[in-house]
Amino acid sequence: MFRLALSLPFLEEPKFKKMKIEEAEVEVKKQQYDVAQIMGALYGDGITGLKGAFSRDWVERLREDIEVLYKDALQRPGGAVGRGPKRHYVEIHPEDIRGFVDLAMHPWVIAVCEAVLGPEYKIVEIGFDVPNPGAQNQPWHRDFPAPDDTLIGRRLNSLAFNLTTVDVFEDMGPFEIAPGTQWDDPAGFEHGMFPPKELYSRYEQLAQKKMPKMGDVSVRSALTIHRGTANLSQKARPVLVLGVDAPGANNAERHDLQITRGYWNTLPEYLKQHITCRLVNELEPIVQAHTIEGLMMGEA
Repeated sequence: MFRLALSLPFLEEPKFKKMKIEEAEVEVKKQQYDVAQIMGALYGDGITGLKGAFSRDWVERLREDIEVLYKDALQRPGGAVGRGPKRHYVEIHPEDIRGFVDLAMHPWVIAVCEAVLGPEYKIVEIGFDVPNPGAQNQPWHRDFPAPDDTLIGRRLNSLAFNLTTVDVFEDMGPFEIAPGTQWDDPAGFEHGMFPPKELYSRYEQLAQKKMPKMGDVSVRSALTIHRGTANLSQKARPVLVLGVDAPGANNAERHDLQITRGYWNTLPEYLKQHITCRLVNELEPIVQAHTIEGLMMGEA
């Protein structure tokens, strides 16, 4: 089976190398992060972040990998899903990028997941979003309907980590979010995700545009009302997405995380316990399944 991503440098012979991640060191480093601050931010504003989590060189390598994968996805039926005009989302395989283990084992990422989702959290999705030049304002939305855990139990059971691969400026269509709206009652929301336009003025009053730099990582509840804004520049704004669930969240059903047995054997034991995936002998091309109808329609 032809796979363009297999030309990436980290997959050259020997195909896989044992990851040199010291789990004891990660455990110590995660203790520096304040659990109360993390939970306060995500249960309050619904978003928080860590500046300078990775070096610019590390992010440049990630961008190189994404550029290869994006080109490949656009050439395959179902390889990319539209999220509005000039905007795509592509779900990928963890081993298709060189930095997956670095991201998943970062002490801050682990600290956030354990604080909000509990010690049995699972990574269920990895992909990237690309707002290209000409991308328009998305409608305000959630990424999926709010579950009963949130509506009734008042508990967040999933998180989305975002990592920009470029420095973001005002004209590049920055991500915009309305803090605190993860708790909004979805009565009247189309598909449980799209609030009616009469509520837009409230979100616009609350709205914060996020303009991270290369190396910054953010995390949010995907239920917090948000949108991508118009990209008026001549530059694409690729951003990596890592989706994580608490037990019982079931977002893995929307995705098809695959890992080859050879790559699996290189992963740190801690990470193996925190991934929901299919173990395969050979990676299968992903046909994008997490479509968001209101975004595919391209409403501006």
